[in-house]
Amino acid sequence: MAEKKEIEGDAAAVERRPGYWRRLGEVWLVASKLGFTSFGGPVAHLGYFREEYVRKRRWLTERSYADLVALCQFLPGPASSQVGIGVGMMRAGLPGGLAAWLGFTLPSVLALIAFAAYADQVPASASGWLHGLKLVAVAIVAQAVYDMGRKWISDRALATVAIGAAAAALLWRNPLSQVAAIAAAGVYGWLAYRKRNEPSVPAAEAETHLPIGRRTGALLLLLFAGLLILLPWLRQAGGGQIAALFDSFYRSGALVFGGGHVVLPLLQREVVTPGWVSDADFLAGYGAAQAVPGPLFTFASYLGFASDGMLGAAVATIAIFLPAFLLTAGALPFWQAFRAFPGLQGAFAGANAAVVGLLLAAGYDPIWTTAVASAGDFIAVAALYAMLAYWRLPPWAVVVAGALAGWGMERLM
Repeated sequence: MAEKKEIEGDAAAVERRPGYWRRLGEVWLVASKLGFTSFGGPVAHLGYFREEYVRKRRWLTERSYADLVALCQFLPGPASSQVGIGVGMMRAGLPGGLAAWLGFTLPSVLALIAFAAYADQVPASASGWLHGLKLVAVAIVAQAVYDMGRKWISDRALATVAIGAAAAALLWRNPLSQVAAIAAAGVYGWLAYRKRNEPSVPAAEAETHLPIGRRTGALLLLLFAGLLILLPWLRQAGGGQIAALFDSFYRSGALVFGGGHVVLPLLQREVVTPGWVSDADFLAGYGAAQAVPGPLFTFASYLGFASDGMLGAAVATIAIFLPAFLLTAGALPFWQAFRAFPGLQGAFAGANAAVVGLLLAAGYDPIWTTAVASAGDFIAVAALYAMLAYWRLPPWAVVVAGALAGWGMERLM
């Protein structure tokens, strides 16, 4: 009863603040604007958020925003979505976090469901432009591996961790291989790099304000962990296809560090291996996901629709983002103490290196092995990579170029 009273007290305290409903509406409108215009991936999203929330509207100070970004980088899940959720919560409590998530996510969800509804009627093997989307996926993952490698692999030891994680993913064909690789790399980083631990934001900084109490935060974290245990049991107990979908997408959202492209290998194992979605449809959808604004995790909406129609899309979307919501709301009240824990950044250094290795493995199989079958495909991938990495074209433009290249090659062959 005490916990329930605190939850209700947190919500009531937020709603009693002057202008609460106006602030909640503003959160929805601003997040929706960002959902329609935020192209370019998680790093670009953080830049859009800073411009809108900090510089233009002054909902947060620069230091509070940096504090929030630091926390979300350390949590599993889609970092940019978690930052948006956190801003919404700081502005209007838990309902504000929900409004921020819906506004930022819904445009790309609807776009990818529409794409899935059309692509499901056209065999991917007979469509040149869908093949072009697969080539785009090769180029985008290659760029992600390169950029993340430069950022997260700082020495030979971490490079070795990355190669080991890639080898484990390719040679040990088991859903647990990726989790085991990340866990082992985190333990290694904890032991090898713990003395390098430094707070990401000066410790003297004021605590991030959030109208959620620590007890409420603890309950949300327990719910996050409880679902990780309960959902596999429900699935094994005969919960049906929807329970299996929810379990697969919840686990993918809960166990991936780095967000964005990093979720690709987890989703591939969860939906392609059991035969819910074909390799060709998976890669076509991944390519299409690059052309829409908003978080890449909405790729789950496409996969859910391809597997089980509108119900599957709704289940997959909620399941993959639910861990991000629970973790952000649960961890924010504890962040000041959490970030100072010795060895934390060392553990993340090792885990991040493993993430690069897992993405490298996914870049080879299934992406390269499925998409690149000729010299023309290789040339197209090289050109698309150059557009991304050197010409700095926006991802949607590269997606259009890839689709046109695939269409053109089909006509010439």
